Amino acid sequence: MARILITSAIPYINGIKHLGNLIGSQLPADLFARYQRGRGHEVMFLCATDEHGTPAELAAAKAGKPVAEYCAEMHEVQADIAKRFGLSFDHFGRSSSPQNHKLTQHFAGKLAEAGLIREVTEKQVYSNADGRFLPDRYIEGTCPNCGYEKARGDQCENCTKQLDPTDLINPRSAISGSTDLEVRETKHLYLRQSAMKDQLDAWIDSKTDWPVLTTSIAKKWLHDGDGLQDRGITRDLDWGIPVKKGDEDWPGMEGKVFYVWFDAPIEYIACAKEWADAHGKPDAEWERWWRTDKGADDVRYVQFMGKDNVPFHTLSFPATILGSGEPWKLVDYIKSFNYLNYDGGQFSTSQGRGVFMDQALDILPADYWRWWLLSHAPESSDSEFTWENFQQSVNKDLADVLGNFVSRITKFCRSKFGEEVPAGGDYGEREQALIEELTKRIRAYEAHMEAMEVRKSAQELRAIWVAGNEYLQAAAPWSTFKEDPEQAAAQVRLGLNLIRLYAVLSAPFIPETSARMLSAMNTLDTSWPEDVAAALNALPAGHAFTVPDVLFAKITDEQREEWQERFAGTRS
Repeated sequence: MARILITSAIPYINGIKHLGNLIGSQLPADLFARYQRGRGHEVMFLCATDEHGTPAELAAAKAGKPVAEYCAEMHEVQADIAKRFGLSFDHFGRSSSPQNHKLTQHFAGKLAEAGLIREVTEKQVYSNADGRFLPDRYIEGTCPNCGYEKARGDQCENCTKQLDPTDLINPRSAISGSTDLEVRETKHLYLRQSAMKDQLDAWIDSKTDWPVLTTSIAKKWLHDGDGLQDRGITRDLDWGIPVKKGDEDWPGMEGKVFYVWFDAPIEYIACAKEWADAHGKPDAEWERWWRTDKGADDVRYVQFMGKDNVPFHTLSFPATILGSGEPWKLVDYIKSFNYLNYDGGQFSTSQGRGVFMDQALDILPADYWRWWLLSHAPESSDSEFTWENFQQSVNKDLADVLGNFVSRITKFCRSKFGEEVPAGGDYGEREQALIEELTKRIRAYEAHMEAMEVRKSAQELRAIWVAGNEYLQAAAPWSTFKEDPEQAAAQVRLGLNLIRLYAVLSAPFIPETSARMLSAMNTLDTSWPEDVAAALNALPAGHAFTVPDVLFAKITDEQREEWQERFAGTRS
């Protein structure tokens, strides 16, 4: 049994996430976690809300609430929506937790001891109207790289270029909109990433199995232009983790907090400590996942994220881990994703554009969305959500293929044999041919899932569903029954066992529907089909079942048009 640590990029606290956020990290991470659990492996799947930095302060101010109260409320909202989407986190933590405060300050102290932090007096934008420095997202303006007029002070959402606030053209305060800005001096701490360039370069070179997208972004940051730059890790903000060296104050840094991109990845580790504390477990229980001197040397650690997060996870966070000089577990594999666009434009939390997770669940159950998003995951390039494609995929894949198979075989059995697996007949050549095809396809499905090839996994799973439909159409037990009821019984028995098999294989993609299928088959047997022939005899003759309600309702043209119109604008 393997031990697999999985983390998803942690979502910002500033509001409910859209479908592009979901497929960019959390949902494929859940797919992988569910699959590995299904194979019998020990999994620790962690995520959290990212609660510090300017997004939290701005969102709280807009909501008219103290930032701590706003973050606590939004954590509960995001946790609830994640649960309703079937995201199977072992723990969904908070970057504002006491555990993350302590651990972030611990890392800062270790990095300082190693000579990897330097103090820098720098110039930052100060807003006279707001009476404060305006770091990061407190400033908006025109991107000097692509000309996008709503670029933020830390990154351009349009071209993804990392920016400093002073880079922006025609800058303005994101708080008041004021252009009465000036540049003033302030002192901050910088992580000396440049001193670790060779070590990081060698580490990335050792990851020969990483996706091209991940490696190419990391290498670009290492070698393009002036190469890897030192990174500021403190900010002039009220909300955040106070700057300390471990438990000691940091002279000259009073009133400052750590930059959100310094403390947010550390929350992955702190999240495990939160999990242990919440369940009354000793530190050894979380340390066995994160410290190589406490048992984590045999853990495989996989991260999931959108491409905009790759630089921090391939460079800044590893620099923190390596620079500490302590035996922390480094990531083994980073699965990165391109962007999912929305119906001719872009999803955007800040602009309220697209379908958001709560809205999606108001329209249809989670499995409809999970299937479409995963089967169209933006792996090799950006992909696009359109209502036409969504309707087509739901109707053809879920309703016509999987749902239709389950409905036909259960209803036919009930009408001819009653609501139990029929006895009689043997599996013949046609059934053996199906077993051989399914064996081949299931082994291919496993290979794609192990490789985290999300779209290929979905395609192979659909082909497995199709194989059952084609068998049923060719065997035609409704016709066989007229001439040879015994053989029809064998065909139906195989079909009912296919439902259980499909439930097991499909659980990572559509967990709620999988549970309904297992419930209809009156079984708790979720054993993985190592031997397909045995799997297709798991439900013996005489085993009772029920005919389930329709698994997936088709989306009508009228529904599609209504939703397309409803979500054509922006979310308020």
